[in-house]
Amino acid sequence: MSQKYWNEQIETAPREQLDKMQLERLQKTVKHVYDNVPLYRERMDAAGVKPEDVKTLDDICRLPFTSKQDLRDTYPYGMFAVPMEDVVRLHASSGTTGKQIVVGYTQNDLDIWDEICARALVAAGGTKADKVHVSYGYGLFTGGLGLHGGASKLGATCIPVSSGNTARQITILQDFGSDILCCTPSYAMYIGEEVEKAGIDSSKLPLRAGIFGAEPWTEEMRRQIEKKLNIKAYDIYGLTEIMGPGVSYECECQKGMHVNEDHFIIEIINPDTGMPVPDGEQGEIVFSCITKEAFPLLRFRTKDIGVITHEKCECGRTFVRMSKPRGRTDDMLIIRGVNVFPSQIETVVLRMGYAPNYQLIVDRVNNLDTLEVRLEMTPELFSDVTSELEATQRNIANELKNLLGVSAKVTLVAPGSITRSEGKAVRVIDHRKLHD
Repeated sequence: MSQKYWNEQIETAPREQLDKMQLERLQKTVKHVYDNVPLYRERMDAAGVKPEDVKTLDDICRLPFTSKQDLRDTYPYGMFAVPMEDVVRLHASSGTTGKQIVVGYTQNDLDIWDEICARALVAAGGTKADKVHVSYGYGLFTGGLGLHGGASKLGATCIPVSSGNTARQITILQDFGSDILCCTPSYAMYIGEEVEKAGIDSSKLPLRAGIFGAEPWTEEMRRQIEKKLNIKAYDIYGLTEIMGPGVSYECECQKGMHVNEDHFIIEIINPDTGMPVPDGEQGEIVFSCITKEAFPLLRFRTKDIGVITHEKCECGRTFVRMSKPRGRTDDMLIIRGVNVFPSQIETVVLRMGYAPNYQLIVDRVNNLDTLEVRLEMTPELFSDVTSELEATQRNIANELKNLLGVSAKVTLVAPGSITRSEGKAVRVIDHRKLHD
């Protein structure tokens, strides 16, 4: 019989108990970083705030924000709060824009990470009897080792496949009898396509659930993955700077992801003013670590856009829930003065019956922004005559204009011609950055 919670006492704790725990842990962490991280001490002194000034949870607003740029400026170890001899592992972000972000973990940090990933697995129906197929990348990327640790903590059988070699992934899914698949949603979609192409009946696979994160994905994409792989697909959220996967996770209700509030405090702020916004209002997600020893960040601006609710979930968990990120402040494209998120385009693409294999090409021609959506045709469309393809392109362009309020050129391309990613999908190519 499967258990409902990994740690029921914490996951269903009364709000007052969680608040008290968070305040005590926040106070301890603020003192820890003030004493050990020069950047925090300088920022707090400049703001006239001492650790003893944090008397309530609301006082978190008095603390300085931390940005990704701060982590680059202190590269590699300037934000570490313990001596290197206490750091047992390093991870790093992909470093797509400049220096990588390097993060460290003590043994206690790793134990906590295992714990929160075990909670995510149990919330997705995972048990000790399951085989957990981990297709996130291993190495400096946090995905693989994060879910690996959670599976081991749960006592499940972990299959550390890592990413890539999709034919081999499918063989392992069949031969090893994997029950839960962990990877990025775009890679899950790709595995589903390849399973279909190989003529394999996904309903004959033991696979019953998937835990997908590390990139934004829509409800429409969830349904496509569920259909292709014959599973229930769960979201998981995390970021290298805060811990890795497991910062928050979905339960069976799938009405938002539960934030592990005994280890992290979430705030939603207005990205322009930095001021908090109320439950249900969209804004930038900000996280503070309250139990991490090696690399405890305070008020880290994630650039992810989302909303939270403190309403109790039907599953019984009392942790605050956050929405799927609705885009990123730095992924947001401004096209002729209109804010456009790739996820909005994906919603239209999926609603119209296409697979989420698309790329957005942004350019500037004669000082005017242009947006081209390159979208893979369905095999049926591929054989259509040119006039019918042109009509289809116009139809999609009209739907996009209705949703976005800005016109886009739609180009249908051959099936399989957009490069598949085994990690995070590359959705946007912005040529404007090259000419500016």
